[in-house]
Amino acid sequence: MNKNLTSNDLSHVIAADKARVWHHLTQHKPFESIDPRVMVEGKGMRLWDALGKEFLDGVSGGVWTVNVGYGRESIADAVRDQLVKLNYFAGSAGSIPGALFAERLVEKMPGMSRVYYANSGSEANEKVFKMVRQIGHKQHGGRKTKILYRERDYHGTTITALAACGQPQRAQQYGPFTPGFIEVPHCLEYRAQWDVEDYGRRAADAIEEVILREGPDEIGLLCLEPVTAGGGVITPPEGYWQRVQEICAKYDILLHIDEVVCGVGRTGEWFGYQNYGVKPDFVTMAKGVASGYAAISCTVTTEAVFEMFKDDSDPLGYFRDISTFGGCTSGPVAALENLRIIEDENLLENTNRMGARLMDNLHTLMERHAVIGDVRGKGLFCGAELVNDRASKEPADEKRVAAVVADCMAQGVIIGMTNRSLPGFNNTLCFSPALISTPDDIDAITTAVDGALGRVFG
Repeated sequence: MNKNLTSNDLSHVIAADKARVWHHLTQHKPFESIDPRVMVEGKGMRLWDALGKEFLDGVSGGVWTVNVGYGRESIADAVRDQLVKLNYFAGSAGSIPGALFAERLVEKMPGMSRVYYANSGSEANEKVFKMVRQIGHKQHGGRKTKILYRERDYHGTTITALAACGQPQRAQQYGPFTPGFIEVPHCLEYRAQWDVEDYGRRAADAIEEVILREGPDEIGLLCLEPVTAGGGVITPPEGYWQRVQEICAKYDILLHIDEVVCGVGRTGEWFGYQNYGVKPDFVTMAKGVASGYAAISCTVTTEAVFEMFKDDSDPLGYFRDISTFGGCTSGPVAALENLRIIEDENLLENTNRMGARLMDNLHTLMERHAVIGDVRGKGLFCGAELVNDRASKEPADEKRVAAVVADCMAQGVIIGMTNRSLPGFNNTLCFSPALISTPDDIDAITTAVDGALGRVFG
């Protein structure tokens, strides 16, 4: 930890934080009697807080973001040099890093063509929703503006993004929402909604049933995560994505893959959808694009989508949208260096090897602890669903799941969980360590979970 900060300095920081900062996703009532945690420094996979406690970070910055680890001087240097040269100009003009990163990015995404910059995943998804609505008015006489989203998926924190939220507790108390968003069933086979052999195809067929109910000429977009993230780390059953693609083609529905969590290496491929042979019309990304070293999100489209907005016969025919901070040059220059690191250090290969080790370790824990009902994941993005009884699959109580997370934190290991998202089903432990993870890191994470499960569940 940085030794230049005195204890008085840190005490002042903690006091200022407690008095003035409104933290994300946090009930502040307890801070009337305790201090908030303040993180001070990070290096590789490790973090230190203001009290000097060291942590092994098993969730890449708390929200699946710091893919290449902390303390990357080359990214910081690249950002510093770019900011001195040109820090910003509105996205109505181009920039050197913006052009070069877009070029490098679409090289990793065969079939995709154009990159629209913004600064958060929520915003990136809203761009897609706006594009689809505009396409409906321009191409379909005001029809095909309804948007399908999936139960348990999450697409952002704005009012319209929450209209597409498959996690009821995240949306609770924030309505009324933007109309025209329709939910389709989830595809978690462990929580099977149909007793069939070909579960993947049946789960996808449920999407077609919603389309037929609403009217195919009303549906413009299907928005899905490649692997459901905060809804329980749900990997799609075999055959699911192939059938989804067929359905979209059959009814002329655009397909939007939300890669805000999975994108840029998390699943062992550059993008999660590439594990399943999907050909999307839109792909959105944010968290891992620059590993948290700068704010950036991308809405990536096919050339066919882009061409729909090249219409100078209509004065309103272009995409009339701006993201102010989409014009910051720090995001794409950080993303370029982030991309180079992943390539030069073979981090996709490491993600697959360490992801396999993490899954093996979790299955070993499953043999030791009956409270683990299911283990699932892809690459370095894994989950363990906790249950009171394996036969009935009764979900473990959220407070006890949170106690496991707190026990790991006390041991100096940070893990995650589904949290106040799904009534009765906030029972999945989440693991998403950085792509630089070593075997020792993976083992340390699961050893901490082993001890915590023993203490909390006996």
